[in-house]
Amino acid sequence: MYYSSGNYEAFARPVKPEGVDRKLAYIIGSGLAALSAACYLIRDGQMKGERIHILEKEDIPGGACDGYEHSDRGFVMRGGREMDNHFECMWDLFRSIPSIETEGVSVLDEYYWLNKEDPNYSLMRATINRGEDAHTEGKFSLSDKGSMEIMRLFFTPDEKLYDKSIEELFDDEVLNSNFWLYWRTMFAFENWHSALEMKRYIHRYIHHIGGLPDFKALRFTKYNQYESMILPMIKYLESHNVQFHYGTQVVNVEFDIQNNKKTAKKISCLREGKEDNINLTEDDLIFITNGGCVENSTLGDQNHPAEFKTELKPGGGWDMWRKIAIQDSSFGYPDKFCSNPEKTNWMSATVTTLDDKIPPYVKKICKRDPFSGKVVTGGIVTVVDSNWLLSWTFNRQPQFRTQPKGQLVGWIYGLFTNKPGNYVKKTMTECTGKEICMEWLYHMGVPENEIEGLAEHSANTIPCMMPYITAFFMPRSAGDRPAVVPQGSVNFAFIGQFAETERDTIFTTEYSIRTAMEAVYTLLDVDRGVPEVWGSVYDIRALLNATVQLMDGKKITELNLSLKQKLALKEVLKKIKDTEIERLLKKYHVI
Repeated sequence: MYYSSGNYEAFARPVKPEGVDRKLAYIIGSGLAALSAACYLIRDGQMKGERIHILEKEDIPGGACDGYEHSDRGFVMRGGREMDNHFECMWDLFRSIPSIETEGVSVLDEYYWLNKEDPNYSLMRATINRGEDAHTEGKFSLSDKGSMEIMRLFFTPDEKLYDKSIEELFDDEVLNSNFWLYWRTMFAFENWHSALEMKRYIHRYIHHIGGLPDFKALRFTKYNQYESMILPMIKYLESHNVQFHYGTQVVNVEFDIQNNKKTAKKISCLREGKEDNINLTEDDLIFITNGGCVENSTLGDQNHPAEFKTELKPGGGWDMWRKIAIQDSSFGYPDKFCSNPEKTNWMSATVTTLDDKIPPYVKKICKRDPFSGKVVTGGIVTVVDSNWLLSWTFNRQPQFRTQPKGQLVGWIYGLFTNKPGNYVKKTMTECTGKEICMEWLYHMGVPENEIEGLAEHSANTIPCMMPYITAFFMPRSAGDRPAVVPQGSVNFAFIGQFAETERDTIFTTEYSIRTAMEAVYTLLDVDRGVPEVWGSVYDIRALLNATVQLMDGKKITELNLSLKQKLALKEVLKKIKDTEIERLLKKYHVI
């Protein structure tokens, strides 16, 4: 497997890999990474679909990319996905997945057309004082010292960030800034999360720093992530006769490890509760989704809170990874990620408005008609003075194909689940759906004497507790996540958010799809390049632009410099006068 860039490799079709017709493939899980692996096996590996087996413990596919109408609860979205125009692997895949809405076009086509016609941006990024504009004004509000702290992190080698937290690198100059408000709520970072992962994010999205305040860098699907992304992939795979085995829980994979050769030999699983084994040869490929960010997630309803379950049960993704990891040190260390659910949880809630009483409050804040079918909030709206650090969003409506006309389906989440609310004096963890809705309505500016009635009769709110949703952000070191294809692997790969690849950032659709692509291309020796992570971090133009954006548009000559620094700068500007360097610095407003 090798990386490539440009359109020479992007448009090429690889030759059929040698020996693919005698191979079988087993994929553990049916989340985005697993489904992507199956798609790449078919499209580029040219493996027959009937030779691909997807082993899924639940009775429905999709993993964390869900979006269902539960007969007993209503509409539920545990999370949402924000996409970037430089998700190179994702767009490489979806150009080949047919739309299930429009005949003759791809998922990429419809996605591209939608976001061109209706580009995303926010008109209200943050509120305060019960629905008033927080007046962040698109500014990062970083002091020179805070900017230097971010710059220092940017240039720090990875190995010096192993097992370090963000709060070890940043002080209040950053942590009390608008920059951190935007950042932590958009990506769900906590102060105690990994400084290394923070650095990766800055490097990965340096070209989008200017889009942080208003989300103009983001793109969204038409419907929820399940209907817009997962269902088309399922239809594509079913059309190629891929074998889906639901109710099949993989509890362990056993390996034969000899010197530098590692071979997966057996899959131990429960099929509908009965023990079963799948014996593997070197020609049988296995793709392992290890860990799980939505494991132990629970749903409540209008009148019941979602239970906070922290005990990891046998047979789950974490338990399976633990059993795999003890067999070889190259298989990672799952307990670095799953041993402290108090630091890896947050809660979300899906709110469905049932009549015309709540939508006007949504419209007042987002400054758009939520029933227009176009962008509504344009990303999350964060409540700056919320004890839960509450954020909420309504994407294009309807979010579900079966959604009744006149209803809105939106999403709420809180990063601080163990603090009492401002209106409902309970922790978010203790709250029913109705109570979470009441807290949200309070921050929307609904008169207090109307809040409870609206939450009870004008909305249906389903809370969701996810104890391990940010497990991948925990401070870590080299080797804590296994490589996509560990050194010496003969027939297996790790895929998804807890596999390690170069430069890319977890908690993204791109990461899941990239690990799947790298796994398939490596194990089948597909002769086509995997698109490298977008190289904006190596582009001087992107770096100059980001530097000015972080300083809220200040030129270098406007900084608070010492006399010595001013004299040095004056000397530098003299030397670059009438050069391409001066021209470049002026173009990007550095001078």
